[in-house]
Amino acid sequence: MPLKTIKEDTANGLTLQWVLQVQNYKLFLDKSRCVGCQICSLACPKEAIKIEKRLKVQAEKAQKASIDVDLAKCNFCGVCDVVCPYGAVKVTSNDKHALSIVEKESFPQLVRDIQVNENKCNVDCFKVKDPCPLDLIRVSLLRPDGKTVEDPYSLSEKERESLTVKVDVDKDHCPCCKVCEGKLPAGVMHVRKFLQGRINIRGEKCPEGCTDCLDVCPVTGALYLSEEDKKVHPNETFCVYCGSCKIVCPVDEALEFKRTHVEHTPVHSGAWNKALERLTSPIEMIKELKMKGSLRARESVKKRIGLKAK
Repeated sequence: MPLKTIKEDTANGLTLQWVLQVQNYKLFLDKSRCVGCQICSLACPKEAIKIEKRLKVQAEKAQKASIDVDLAKCNFCGVCDVVCPYGAVKVTSNDKHALSIVEKESFPQLVRDIQVNENKCNVDCFKVKDPCPLDLIRVSLLRPDGKTVEDPYSLSEKERESLTVKVDVDKDHCPCCKVCEGKLPAGVMHVRKFLQGRINIRGEKCPEGCTDCLDVCPVTGALYLSEEDKKVHPNETFCVYCGSCKIVCPVDEALEFKRTHVEHTPVHSGAWNKALERLTSPIEMIKELKMKGSLRARESVKKRIGLKAK
């Protein structure tokens, strides 16, 4: 059976397929999760992914950039799947989510360090509206028999005290913005960002009344409109440095944006080094490589000292 290639582009998603006799490779881009941040296009080793800024209709809000994948260039390696902060891309083989680049340790995984302490969460956690701006957190209340309670305040105080709080987080799609840490009671959530960087908006360069960056920002609170100067400002506490704002900014000098660090599993790979350089910068890549070199040297010294001690 010869190779059969399929590409389908719908309102909900973009699907690419290689259909072989014994193997079916598929890439699916979920448009509802994609924020047009460009990270996948920067990391793609085949330059198969293109991002296109949408034309803005006057008096309407800006729209996130669109993503397209060139079927002739894509080899279903899965790099886009690995690096997407929002889990919008999924690459499968025979309908199984298997990433050979990770299994072969030629590419790292992003470290989503998300810890939940349900012991810090009481019935009042149930009252918190939208603890996650991407709707990735579910707070449930369970009776001793395991049944879910929809309205805990219809119960007696004694019955409420017997309830167990369950906090479920969809970690595969979480960009680690830390908004949940501030919305839920202290100590319930601990989140460490896997993307670090810097963002600065130069208000004097922004067109009058422009809020394009704010319109497309997927994280509530990462950008805000100041009541004083009517300009958009960043709040780096919640910014995940995805870059969707930078793509739509109409004035290049108005929004300064840079990623400086990517938290990932250990790897030593030329492919990752190239991706890291495109995602951050040559200077930041060199810093990471030097840091890794120092750590390896330190471990080597520890081993030699340990051998001598024996």
